[in-house]
Amino acid sequence: MARGLTLLLPLFVSCAALAQSADPTRPAIDTGISAPGVAAAPATAGLQSIIQRRNGKPAALINGAMVELGGKVGEARLVRIGDDFVVLRGALGNEILRLTPDVEKKVVRKEKK
Repeated sequence: MARGLTLLLPLFVSCAALAQSADPTRPAIDTGISAPGVAAAPATAGLQSIIQRRNGKPAALINGAMVELGGKVGEARLVRIGDDFVVLRGALGNEILRLTPDVEKKVVRKEKK
């Protein structure tokens, strides 16, 4: 019996440690609400969300601010909104911000049988 408890003890300790780690589903924006004893995750800079509206201008959440198509982000203007990216035009040219900068889309073709 004692041996069984000794074997299960590391499992309980690791579960408790995982329960205290950062929540990967937590929004990148600081909502002002946080769980007691848990530090709020810092807001990420860059493109955070894209809003496609049925009856209105599309918008994007950039650096925590809602910017409509044609609006300004600093000195740059939001000139295009795609499915997973936006294009900002500034004095130095165009800059593309992506929702998932490390992910690259590839077309996959099905093999004929």
